[in-house]
Amino acid sequence: MDQKIPIISVVIPVYKAENCLDELYRRLVAALETITPDFEIVLVEDCGGDRSWEIIERLSAQDGRVKGMQFSRNFGQHYGITAGLDYCNGDWAVVMDCDLQDRPEEIPRLYAKAQEGYDIVLARRGPRQDPPLKRFTSWLFYKVFSYLADIEYDAQTGNFRIMSRKVVNNFRKIREQLRFFGGLVQWMGFPCASIDVEHAERHEGKSTYTFSKLWKLAAETIIAYSDKPLRLAIRFGFLMAFLSFCYGVYVIVRAFLYGVPIMGWSSLIVSLYFIGGIIISILGIMGIYLGKAFDESKKRPLYIIRRATFDESIRID
Repeated sequence: MDQKIPIISVVIPVYKAENCLDELYRRLVAALETITPDFEIVLVEDCGGDRSWEIIERLSAQDGRVKGMQFSRNFGQHYGITAGLDYCNGDWAVVMDCDLQDRPEEIPRLYAKAQEGYDIVLARRGPRQDPPLKRFTSWLFYKVFSYLADIEYDAQTGNFRIMSRKVVNNFRKIREQLRFFGGLVQWMGFPCASIDVEHAERHEGKSTYTFSKLWKLAAETIIAYSDKPLRLAIRFGFLMAFLSFCYGVYVIVRAFLYGVPIMGWSSLIVSLYFIGGIIISILGIMGIYLGKAFDESKKRPLYIIRRATFDESIRID
């Protein structure tokens, strides 16, 4: 007999969420049952070191609509989303965070908007319930990312969204190592809309995205999406060469017209060190790009699943 396909899949990467998973499940079920009883909740545990996996196993045992998988090690949020989308079976897939800042009660509104003919509907957050420093670093991240990656990305939208099966299937084809879920979905170019939603306070604890992690993600994402840093480095090099040429002409003319001797060994040494630093920085940027190309050439799997509460061989494409 043919397997019944859930109409909606909810994909959630889980990291250090033992204190909110039961509440998340309860609110998800209440929200999704207003649309259909045919849904699934895909929880991807990213080896946070707490009791999250035990809770996922219990939820899966008591409700067959809950599917859980655990990575062999910590791979990261965007790889968790990728794994969830690889194994979700719904006609529509909702992606959201596990900390309840993305409110499950907004899912029926996302689904209703999608029925108007959109393949993707984004949840555009209102005033964020985050500390000022977190809001500022997130804003700065998206500004720098949009500029260097040449993608207009709305900082008010996070991972929370609903996508059609067509979008999910095409997302599965993208297997590059550097993952930025929102950027990959936007790159595909499917018809997209957004709705304004309430951004709730974190259920418990604090964000695991530290300043250093955020900027590491920014650097890797920019390198994955654009060669603009290289083009900017070339422009800066030409600009420095032009300014140096102009200054050289000025010094020679000044020496001939006014008899001013050419002096300034200190400034010369400083200039040499400055230009040397610029050259090393540009070579470093090129080295990073080459290193990432080397990583892609290895063709390693994006993630490794240690265990799951379902048969991993069953996957609907």
